[in-house]
Amino acid sequence: MTFKASVLTLYPEMFPGPLGHALAGKGLQRGLWALDAVQIRDHATDKHRSVDDTPAGGGPGMVMRADVLARAIDAVSPPDDPRPRLLMTPRGRPLTQARVRELAAGPGAVILCGRFEGVDERIIPARNLEEICVGDVVLSGGEAAALLLLDACVRLIPGVMGKLESGTDESFSHNLLEYPQYTRPQLFEGAPVPEVLTSGNHARIRAWRQAEAEAVTRARRPDLLTQEVASHSNTPEQAED
Repeated sequence: MTFKASVLTLYPEMFPGPLGHALAGKGLQRGLWALDAVQIRDHATDKHRSVDDTPAGGGPGMVMRADVLARAIDAVSPPDDPRPRLLMTPRGRPLTQARVRELAAGPGAVILCGRFEGVDERIIPARNLEEICVGDVVLSGGEAAALLLLDACVRLIPGVMGKLESGTDESFSHNLLEYPQYTRPQLFEGAPVPEVLTSGNHARIRAWRQAEAEAVTRARRPDLLTQEVASHSNTPEQAED
């Protein structure tokens, strides 16, 4: 099964963009994943290829039309398509590494990139769109967010990264930020590599990395530690003998 992404956008020339380079690009060339960028305007019906209109009730900007978006979605995702349909929007649920892993393990995704003031609300339930947010920021459109999501997914596809272990012990994998990394030279502007990392004692190294990961998470993202505690507290207790 090849991971296939169908991106619905007003700017298909933005794809594959950075995903055409480095590991993702090599994986694309090798057929480990596939990408189809679809011009939404191709599914407009008027001579001006209109995809938007003024917001009902008044207000600034324009809103992407539900009928045009429905035709675009239906063209790339028939009813039997198992791929989830995603809408990149700042009002969506925050993207997590756990959701990325779920997507990467599946058949791919249909990704709708909004523009202007957003999309007509009716298209969301009509086409079962999952709203996803990549951060507490507002972008010019969903394309940059789609690139971010796809990069996060593609790197986890078997064969894209050199070693599968590269994707297992990193930030957010266990509700922790990643521990600090070091390499040569041994001494940089008076700052040495921590002695424990050159000790050859793998048990000490694992313990140091765990402690450092917890410390940096506590300092920068204490909410992740709260999630970790909650996940353990929700685990059913084993029955006593």
